[in-house]
Amino acid sequence: MEVSVLNIKGQETGRKVTLNEDIFGVEPNDHVIYLDVKQYLGNQRQGNAKAKERSEHKGSTRKLGRQKGGGGARHGDINSPLLKGGGRVFGPRPRDYRTKLNKKVKVLARKSALAYKAQEDAIMVLEDFTFDAPKTKDFINITKNLKVEGKKVLLVLPNSNKNVYLSARNLQRAEVMEAASINTYKVLNADVLIVTEDSLKTIDGVLTK
Repeated sequence: MEVSVLNIKGQETGRKVTLNEDIFGVEPNDHVIYLDVKQYLGNQRQGNAKAKERSEHKGSTRKLGRQKGGGGARHGDINSPLLKGGGRVFGPRPRDYRTKLNKKVKVLARKSALAYKAQEDAIMVLEDFTFDAPKTKDFINITKNLKVEGKKVLLVLPNSNKNVYLSARNLQRAEVMEAASINTYKVLNADVLIVTEDSLKTIDGVLTK
């Protein structure tokens, strides 16, 4: 699959690149995509929710009423879950939501996500560029020139570029990341994937080891 290389003005440079069939041409596997996305979202969770149970509440342990003959439900001290202000039954406790996934599964999931984008013609290749200084307006102009303004955009760069990152940071529907850190969730969450020429080489190196 060949894709024309564009410049930041949205014009064709006259060059074309061929997307690696071993990555962008594979048969997508929905199950491994599910596993990888599930792991990514789980790893983002803090897992620090905590509710006090009966034994953790501070209060008297005196039994409030007799066991039988009161005409209502039996309960013990003021920390009972049956009473207002009492402990919670089986409340949340701090836990670790992180899971492990085999490297081959993660690689196949990322290839599958990129293959879906290729099938949807949602991949644009941009010649390598940089900004002299952080300026959100310059990044917005690029999205206008590429006619992707208003869409969720994921820009993939070969290396960390502070000026480009800061230029896109305030935009809600735009995100910048390095090619070596590309993941299934970010690719699928974007409407358009904008990849620079050198980023394609990095992606090839990471996913075809």
